[in-house]
Amino acid sequence: MTVVLVHGNPETADVWGPLVDRLDGREVVCLSPPGFGAPVPDGFDATMDGYRDWLVAELETLGADVGPVDLVGHDWGGGHAVNAVLLRPDLVRTWASDIVGVFDEDYVWHDLAQAWQTPEVGEKAVAALVDAPADLQAQRLAERGMEASVARKVAAGVDGAMGRCILTLYRSAAQPAVARRGAELERAGVRPGLSLLATEDHMVGTEPQRRRAAGRAGARTEVLDGLGHWWMTQDPDRGVEVLTRFWDSV
Repeated sequence: MTVVLVHGNPETADVWGPLVDRLDGREVVCLSPPGFGAPVPDGFDATMDGYRDWLVAELETLGADVGPVDLVGHDWGGGHAVNAVLLRPDLVRTWASDIVGVFDEDYVWHDLAQAWQTPEVGEKAVAALVDAPADLQAQRLAERGMEASVARKVAAGVDGAMGRCILTLYRSAAQPAVARRGAELERAGVRPGLSLLATEDHMVGTEPQRRRAAGRAGARTEVLDGLGHWWMTQDPDRGVEVLTRFWDSV
C-alpha cells in the first residue's frame, strides 16, 4: 500500500526524513501543503477548508493510480487528514493523526496559536518568525524538541509565504470553528483510524481530550510515552513500529 505523509506548521517535508528512511518496502509520498514547503497557487484559499480541499484533490489524483492510501498527518497535516477523511473517507484505506484532540469541544488553542489568531499581534509574531536568520530558527526548533539536523533543513524553508498562510489558516480555525468540525468526528469511523498520543506534546489537547476525540472518531490510541510534538524525529524507529503494527492489523 502507498503511505501518504502530510506535515504541518512551521514545517517542510524534511520533518519526515528520519521516518521515511525507515519505511523500507513501502511506497511513500510526502505531500507539502501550499506555503509549507510548496508554492502557493494563485487564488489559493489558505483556510482550514481550503487545505482540506487541496488534500482531497491530491488524494484523488493519487487514488487514480494506486487506490486508497494509508494517510498519516502530523500537526496541521493531521488536521488536514482528519478533515479530508470526514469529507471523503473513500480515498483512504487507513488514517492516522497526532492532533485529533484539537477537534474536542473543550480544546483551547495554545498561546502561540492564539497570538496568530489576534489581529496585529499575529502579524508581529509571524514577522519575528520569518525574519529571523535560518540558524536562529533552527535553534528554536531544536530547543522545542525537533532533532537538530532536521531542524536545520526545515528552517531553510520558512519564508514570507509560510507566514501569510499561518495567519490565514489559524484564523480560520479559531474556536468555535474546530469544535464545530469536531461534531462530525463519528464520520471518520468508517475507515480504520489511529490517534498518536505523544505524552510530551502539550499543544494538541489534554490526554482526556485526545482520547475522547479518538473514541468518537472510532480510532485506536497509541501512546508514544516520553515523546513530544516532533516524535517522528525524536524516535523514528518507534514511530515506524507503531504505524506498521497499525497498518498490518487492518
